[in-house]
Amino acid sequence: MSEPPRDGPSPETEADPYRPAALLRTVVAQGTFIAALLFYLGAMYMSTFYGYFHISLSTLDLGFSELVTQSLRLLKLEVLVAVGLIVLVVSVPWARTRAQGYGGVESRAAARAEAVAAALSVPVVVIGVALLALWKEIQPYGWTAPLLIAVGLLMGQCRDVRGRRPKGLRCKALPVFTAVAFLFWTLTQATIQTAQRDARSRAGHVTDWTGVMVLSSYPLSLPTGTVTREVLASGLRHRYRYTGLRLLLDRDGRYYVVPLGWNADRDAIYIIQESDAVWIGLTPGTRPQPLGQ
Repeated sequence: MSEPPRDGPSPETEADPYRPAALLRTVVAQGTFIAALLFYLGAMYMSTFYGYFHISLSTLDLGFSELVTQSLRLLKLEVLVAVGLIVLVVSVPWARTRAQGYGGVESRAAARAEAVAAALSVPVVVIGVALLALWKEIQPYGWTAPLLIAVGLLMGQCRDVRGRRPKGLRCKALPVFTAVAFLFWTLTQATIQTAQRDARSRAGHVTDWTGVMVLSSYPLSLPTGTVTREVLASGLRHRYRYTGLRLLLDRDGRYYVVPLGWNADRDAIYIIQESDAVWIGLTPGTRPQPLGQ
């Protein structure tokens, strides 16, 4: 005699990852993680970038959305390569599982690809460790060393030629945790190197920055050798005009300016606070002329 059907959803239905509630939880969890990661990378980028100009990130008082937006600057070749390799390695087991539903050539091809990845995991990790030993020599591509180690560890989680997958704390949990740590290190190194490269590039083109003209009611202590100072007619509210300045950044009425010919290694950055006695005007910087003009 068969049992009467029970009310309520079956365990299979409750475990269905494509149910709206389960899908929403997954999206929220992943979105939260991605937002936190973008915040960290944005803060790391901005801290390194302005650290090159000896400006502390804490003095800029940047918000969460601003730091997340700045992380988009990291969409460079090295980061895209890292993400592409990670997605490729992680997708191998999924591709095999899906191919098993078709059987035949597709399933065998996926199994062979996964077995090859598992066999190559140790050589890939060894190459990554060797590159770590050559850390100084491989700069600015040091991020490739932890990336290879992480990819190799993830490849080791694929099924071998006998269809066996690593299990347990030592063979699965520990390698996966280590791979995640090395991936995090990879993103951090790529972020720092990208920020340093961008900062050096910007520091080398000071004349292209936005120009700054300052009108003040009182004299300012700006370098007279490179900054032009003009004393206007008496009776004007702002008698002193300063030109020959370039804008590094502005924040909450504070303008971080440098004179023309400024050198990031030896020269100071001047911070001018806008007020009733100080007026700031912005002008276009010097743009390189196209060839033929």
